[in-house]
Amino acid sequence: MAASPSAPTDAALRAWRMRVFAATWLCYAGYYFCRRPFYLLKSQLATDLGFSTSTLGTIGALYLLSYAAAQFLAGALGNRFGPRLMLLVGMAVSMAANIGFGLAASSSAFFVLMTVNGVAQATGWSAGVGTMACWFNRQERGRVMGVWATNFQVGGVAANLFASFLLERFDWRVTLFSSVAVLGAVWLVVLTNQRNRPEDVGLPTVRDEDEAPDSGNGSKPGWTRDATVNVVLVGLYYFFLKLIRYALWSWVPFVLARNYHLEGSEAGYIATLFDVCGIPGVIITGWLSDRVFGARRAGVSLLMTVAMTLSCLLLYSAGQLSVPVFAVGIALIGFTLYGPDALLTGAGAMDIGSRRAATLAAGIISGIGSCGPIVQELVIARMLDTKSGDLGPVFLLLLGSAIVATAILVVVVVRNRLGHSNV
Repeated sequence: MAASPSAPTDAALRAWRMRVFAATWLCYAGYYFCRRPFYLLKSQLATDLGFSTSTLGTIGALYLLSYAAAQFLAGALGNRFGPRLMLLVGMAVSMAANIGFGLAASSSAFFVLMTVNGVAQATGWSAGVGTMACWFNRQERGRVMGVWATNFQVGGVAANLFASFLLERFDWRVTLFSSVAVLGAVWLVVLTNQRNRPEDVGLPTVRDEDEAPDSGNGSKPGWTRDATVNVVLVGLYYFFLKLIRYALWSWVPFVLARNYHLEGSEAGYIATLFDVCGIPGVIITGWLSDRVFGARRAGVSLLMTVAMTLSCLLLYSAGQLSVPVFAVGIALIGFTLYGPDALLTGAGAMDIGSRRAATLAAGIISGIGSCGPIVQELVIARMLDTKSGDLGPVFLLLLGSAIVATAILVVVVVRNRLGHSNV
């Protein structure tokens, strides 16, 4: 008879849960070592290789375009071939692309390699969420995923600090090669510790507390119309949230270097505040969703999104910012953004798709959401070119995106109350 998933008594099940949690957490954190360096190295690439701001924006947009398109494919392939294969192949290809970056000297080479890297990086989130959906049940996912989803903040912080430290001492090529080495070490951890399901190692299926043993939850996906609408709504919400996140990721170091005349390493350290402050935000939001909101993710996410909107309003209304005010603004946005970001695309995707289609649901939500960063990369690059570095239009874009995201989430909350959504 299967052990209770909420309090597993089998020592082997507990041990494997810890191994899988640690391996997938490290895996997605490790992806950032082959994702973030480009954004930190923009000013160096402009100086050493002569790339214009528009060229840098195009390179970033190609990554984001391929990343968004591949999310849908990764979700479908993950459901068919399993998350383990997707993670191992995705990390290997991403490492190869980043080695290519370190050897490249032309914009055309960066265009091709960044497209390949985007496809490879797209395997990470949906495969990680799909793995976790099979090892933890609905009643504990908010708390578990609140901790697990710190991977992309910690990964972003670690990748930023690591690259900034190396950039102070070596050139940008050494920074890229060293980042590849970190992901290579993580690849070995995933190879030895990640498994798709408890059944793969002879352990009992982890079921929801109200799920019957013969419920067929592991069968092929058969979504209702409400589930489809929920996936689209959460995906659209994520579009605007991710537009804001990637705008800050992509351009804060560049703006600090160009507008505030900071060194590359100094700009990188300040930009890291955005990710650092997101870590407690994710944990608190996940805990609240389980303990206060009864495993409903949309309500607590709405509260945090409203707070994020107010933070964006602060940046927009402050006018010409000093470096400390700029730093406080991005720190507040990080704290309020990352919780809903992680919760709705992690535990929320699991709840919509269930174990049978969590990988697919996560892939679709992330695919829709990943179109937002494409928009910001192209639009903000041109704003900064045509507005002589004026940050007002950029902050207005962030504020408008936050307002629309809030409105979409209000719809999700209303659907919850009417019984059309379980998010």
